[in-house]
Amino acid sequence: MKNVFKKFLCFLISALIFSAFSSCTENEPNSDINANALYKIGICQFIEHKALNSATEGFKAALSEKLGQNVTFDYQNAAGDKTNAASICSLFASEKYDLIFANSTNALAAAAEATSEIPVVACSVTDFESTLGLENFTGKTGFNVTGCSDLLPLEEQAEVIYELFPDAKKVGILYCSSEINSKYQADEITKHLTSYGFKCQNYTFVDTTDVTLVTQQAASECDVIYTPTDNTVASNTQAINNILEPAKIPLVAGNNDVALDCGVATVGIEYYDLGYEAGLMAYEILAEGKDPAEMEIKYADEYLKRYIPERCQLLGITVPEDYMKIE
Repeated sequence: MKNVFKKFLCFLISALIFSAFSSCTENEPNSDINANALYKIGICQFIEHKALNSATEGFKAALSEKLGQNVTFDYQNAAGDKTNAASICSLFASEKYDLIFANSTNALAAAAEATSEIPVVACSVTDFESTLGLENFTGKTGFNVTGCSDLLPLEEQAEVIYELFPDAKKVGILYCSSEINSKYQADEITKHLTSYGFKCQNYTFVDTTDVTLVTQQAASECDVIYTPTDNTVASNTQAINNILEPAKIPLVAGNNDVALDCGVATVGIEYYDLGYEAGLMAYEILAEGKDPAEMEIKYADEYLKRYIPERCQLLGITVPEDYMKIE
């Protein structure tokens, strides 16, 4: 009788252990991932503003959904300082993180300088070619860097200015001179604007300290202001709006968030979606063994003409029917 009881007890314990193990396995996200693999991701975000914050959120969401508890993030904000970005990325490299997420152009430059071995996935970068000093760029970097570009269709940005302000004479292009991608965008959109007959002039500032003074000059000399996707602009939208709104000078922005804060219109993209796509690319590298050197740089799938109803009404701007509201 004792032997029968012992056998029954052993069977019951085994069944309970098996049941518990099965339950844990069913609750694991992506059971094809090695349960013992823990990936540590370093996030270098160059500066705090809505667009970059959204991209970081999207990136983390994608990897968290894919890897669950198998991924941890070390978020570091460089506070708009290139030296800080370099230090942050050097730390990630020395600690041998599994991957670096470089959010913005200056963060990418720092990450690429810090390591040639750790995979780097970048986001919110307009022009990978000039940022990385690539020649004969075909869409792949050929080394440990890949990512998502926030390059906007600059021809369509110029078209927005023409459609909303056909009688304007002079367009001022406002941006930070230390941001390589901003200069690239300024040069490119100037070509399209001059083809519409606009006169263009660049108004550049070095950092946040001279944004107000430069914006005042632009407002006094121009009919319309254009800002590319520029981190310093995005961090100083309130200061810019405080000048342009009383002067009744309209601004067409390089992204939705800047347009919402101080502009009238844009051809925008969703930075959360861009960051999410970058997160999926990171997953492919970490979990599927893809080589970033062979991964194409990706771009947004959709660009929409958008406008701010209140400011357009205040300035008496007639908006075509195919524009979407930003509210």
